Amino acid sequence: MDKYHNCATQTNPLTVEKVAVANLPTQFGDFKIAGYRSLTSSEEFVVLYKGKMEAKVPTLVRIHSQCLTGDVFGSIKCDCGPQLHKAMELIEAEGRGAIVYQQQEGRGIGIINKIRAYALQDKGADTVEANEKLGFEVDARQYQQCAEILFDLGLCQVKVMSNNPDKIQALEQAGLKVVERVPIEVEAKEPAAHYLKTKKEKLGHLLGS
Repeated sequence: MDKYHNCATQTNPLTVEKVAVANLPTQFGDFKIAGYRSLTSSEEFVVLYKGKMEAKVPTLVRIHSQCLTGDVFGSIKCDCGPQLHKAMELIEAEGRGAIVYQQQEGRGIGIINKIRAYALQDKGADTVEANEKLGFEVDARQYQQCAEILFDLGLCQVKVMSNNPDKIQALEQAGLKVVERVPIEVEAKEPAAHYLKTKKEKLGHLLGS
């Protein structure tokens, strides 16, 4: 059996390695937490998962990009923290699933530049315009190694909890079989309204009204 656990579309060696696994009881339920590191960069990843990971069983997954402001500090400028918690709730309810938490803050620009982008937003720029004014790509994130982590867990067929079509396409291109997209819309407070409008209109996110 290769490193991709019989996923027929994948034969390349992994460029990530698992370095630690532990139990993580949370307010949403009991999970396993695993730490991975990239073999090609300094990036590290955290994976929360629950239940038996099986190649032939379509399994809930989410690729969640680090959002220190939303996930930790409870910012209501975005919907990131509530989305993460909703994904944990859905996995707990189903009894099986995984969340890959990647360090690519601010769509890949890092926390300091994200704060600079926030300052531009305070002056009227939207999130796309702020990144561009700072000289960055609109979205510089990469998902190949996130997919490799899901392969390493033993998954081949996934139900992706995401509103971002780029993430879904990236996982498919990496060789995972996406059998379903699970919308993950949460109630957002007023400061996030402009942010979500930009996501829908400029980034093509699959959001309702």
